[in-house]
Amino acid sequence: MEKLQTIQLLIFTGQTISRMSHYFLKDKAVKIFVVMASFFVANALIAECIGGKLFSLETLLGMPVHPFSLLGEDGLTYTLTCGVLLWPLEFVMTDIVNEYFGPKAVRRISYIAVSLIAYAFAMFYLALRVPPDQSFWAGSMRAAGIPDMQIAFDSVLGQGMWIIAGSIAAFLLSQIIDVWVFHRIKRVTGEKKVWLRATGSTIVSQFFDSFVVLFIAFHIGKDWSMQRVLAICLVNYSYKAIMALVLTPVIYAVEYFIEKYLGAERVAALKKAAMGLEAE
Repeated sequence: MEKLQTIQLLIFTGQTISRMSHYFLKDKAVKIFVVMASFFVANALIAECIGGKLFSLETLLGMPVHPFSLLGEDGLTYTLTCGVLLWPLEFVMTDIVNEYFGPKAVRRISYIAVSLIAYAFAMFYLALRVPPDQSFWAGSMRAAGIPDMQIAFDSVLGQGMWIIAGSIAAFLLSQIIDVWVFHRIKRVTGEKKVWLRATGSTIVSQFFDSFVVLFIAFHIGKDWSMQRVLAICLVNYSYKAIMALVLTPVIYAVEYFIEKYLGAERVAALKKAAMGLEAE
C-alpha cells in the first residue's frame, strides 16, 4: 500500500512539475527574457571573435583620415576594433534587462556570457594546437594568396592572452558599474527619463570598459605608457559615448514593444520587482 501511494505521489509530482514547466515556458515575460539573454550572450561572443580586426572609422564614413594629437600622443586616428560595432548593442540590452528583470538577471547573463567566451577561446586554443593537415588543407588557398592556412588560422584566432583577460575583466566591471549607475538614477527619476538612466549608465560604464581593456592588454601585457593608454582610451570612449546617444531611440522602441506585448499591469509588476531586487 505504501509503495502504491509513493508511486502515485511521484506521478502527481511529475505531472505538476510538467504543468509548471509548460506554463513557465509559455509565459510572455519568460519568452522575452530568453530572447534577450540569448541575443546578449551571442552578441558578446561574436564581438569577441571579430575583435581581432581593426578598421578605420573615417574611411567607413567616407571621410578623409586626419591624424591628431591627444595627451602628447601623435598620429592618433579613429582606428577601432570591429568588436565596437556590436558592443553598443550589448549595453542597450543590459539596460533593457535591468529595467524589467533587475540587476541579478544582468549579472547572471553576464556571467554566462563570460563563461562561454572563456570556453570559446579555450576551444580556439585547442584548435590552434592540434596538428594541421599538410597534404591538402595547409596549402589549399595558395591560389588566393594564402600560402599557409595554419598561419592564417593562427593569425585570426590566436589573440593574445592579455587581450582576452583584459576584455573579459573590462566587460564584467563595466556591467557591474552600468547596473549600479542605472538603478541609482532610476531611484531619483522613477519611471521618467528612461534616456537619462539608460544613456547615463552606458556613458559612465563605457569609460571603465575602454580603460580597463587597454590597461590590462597593453599597459601590463605590452608595456605601453599610461599616457598612450589614456589617449587611445579617450579616442575609443568618444566613439562609444556617441553611439550610446545614437542608440537611445532603440531603447525606447524595444521598451515600447515589450510594454505592448506584456500589458501595463505585467510591466508594472516586473519593474517593481526589478527595483526590489536591486535593494537586496
